[in-house]
Amino acid sequence: MLQALSLSLGQLFDRPVLAVFAKSFLLTLLLFAAGGVGLWYALHGLEAAVSGWTGSAGSGWLADVATVLVLVLAWWLLFRAIAIAAVGVFADDVVAAVEARHYPTSHAAAHDVPLARSAAMGLGSAARAVGVNLLMSPLYLVLLITGVGTAAAFFLVNAWLLGRDLGDMVAVRHMPFAEVADWRTRTRGRRFVLGAVVTALLLIPFVNLAAPVLGAAMATHLFHRGRRA
Repeated sequence: MLQALSLSLGQLFDRPVLAVFAKSFLLTLLLFAAGGVGLWYALHGLEAAVSGWTGSAGSGWLADVATVLVLVLAWWLLFRAIAIAAVGVFADDVVAAVEARHYPTSHAAAHDVPLARSAAMGLGSAARAVGVNLLMSPLYLVLLITGVGTAAAFFLVNAWLLGRDLGDMVAVRHMPFAEVADWRTRTRGRRFVLGAVVTALLLIPFVNLAAPVLGAAMATHLFHRGRRA
């Protein structure tokens, strides 16, 4: 795993990888910005409606403050899901760049993933992240009494989710989609460790911006080195 991380860091500034980082980061910002604008209008509309019912004159500052607070909370809670989804749309470029340098034979035999499939996988990743964490939220709340239980459970759940999503980004280039589920079963341990490393990187300020791209590159190394083993 350390070697996969080292190799991925060494290729982080390659032009194709940088391009994916820039595109995915801009897409993430655009999605948050669009959400923020929609939220601002919705909260101002709500405040105006409440002011009309109560007969008071609303200044709008409550809606402004609420918009900022919700966006900060959403960035903390949803950045992982949205960033991975955004990278998923362009992940094939990262995987192809890593394969071209380190695994040219496999790269020559790979099948490029259509943009529609990449987008569908990215959206599926985001939906799973949000859905599973919502389902786990009662457990997270119960574990708050332990002090560290909530953080540990959140980390483990998201490591599992990330291991699946990042592994799939590579596997679909080299096997029929119907065979990916069996591959997941055989590589469960390696993918969980991968997910744990990337989840840890996502918790580090500024490093978390590059973590999704690094995760895609690391997944490529683990996939091909695992096939050689």
